[in-house]
Amino acid sequence: MTGMLAIVQDRYGVDALALSRVPRPQPRPGRVLVRVRAAGIDAGTHHLVTGTPRLVRLAAGRRAPRRRTPGLAFAGVVEDAGSSGLATGDRVFGTAPGALAELVLADPRKLARVPDGLDLERAAALPVSAVAALEAVRDAARVRSEQRVLVLGAAGGVGAYAVQLAAGAGARVTAVCSGPKTGFARGMGAERTIDYASEEPTTLDERWDAIIDTAGNRPLAALRGILAERGTLVIVGGEGGGALLGGIDRNLRASLAGIGSRQRLRSLVSRGRAADLEHLGSLVRAGRLLVPIESVRPLAETAAAVEHVGAGRARGKTVISLH
Repeated sequence: MTGMLAIVQDRYGVDALALSRVPRPQPRPGRVLVRVRAAGIDAGTHHLVTGTPRLVRLAAGRRAPRRRTPGLAFAGVVEDAGSSGLATGDRVFGTAPGALAELVLADPRKLARVPDGLDLERAAALPVSAVAALEAVRDAARVRSEQRVLVLGAAGGVGAYAVQLAAGAGARVTAVCSGPKTGFARGMGAERTIDYASEEPTTLDERWDAIIDTAGNRPLAALRGILAERGTLVIVGGEGGGALLGGIDRNLRASLAGIGSRQRLRSLVSRGRAADLEHLGSLVRAGRLLVPIESVRPLAETAAAVEHVGAGRARGKTVISLH
């Protein structure tokens, strides 16, 4: 039988996702053909699948997705390396549009070799989420030893990595998540946890040197009220908000509000560099970073996985296996 299996959608909505056989991509200059073995599901995938907020549709397609196959983060084995410097059979991980398929064409600049000892399911859980957390903690917040760091949405895909990376930098990390997930957050390295259902962190008489916000639904003024005078707020992603702009509205307002302020307000736009993938892979191999996979599901269960992540129920990462 020709072609390959892939997740496709012809309209917006999780219920539009279907497993289908489609033509396989053909090798072309400047791209690497990779057989996908695992794909990570993140909040960005949910936004693109659902077309929400509606601003997403300006880039993704006004009435229906221009790209029928969703997905971005993946790990797999090179089938055609072209002139990339990689070799057929290399295990790689990184990002490429249309990753929820058996084969994908990837830009070699967005790929890194999978370190020995790291399985492909865990490798697929690093691009996007772990890279965003690294950029937030290391680059945007510039977290240092003994700083007080608050991570909002600490049990999600980005948050779980942010807790670990901040703690690994020597910071004293407070993790905010739901009550059932507080044990998980402590396992990621949080010194202290706050159950937001019983205690709202923005009402506390405390100040944090850095706030990494992956939850996206608290007013900027409230967050600035618990941020140190020269502290840094980093907003990751664009959750919450209205139907048109969603959380992007808050990101824009943060950029404007930070002008002339001693507080640094940053809206993270992740670059997804191969060097960061290599760095994260080395941390995992050295035992300094855990890959918190909640579940590994088959390709046929992609819709359920996307819905699970989009609803904020995931504890760590959800991965799709294509073995």
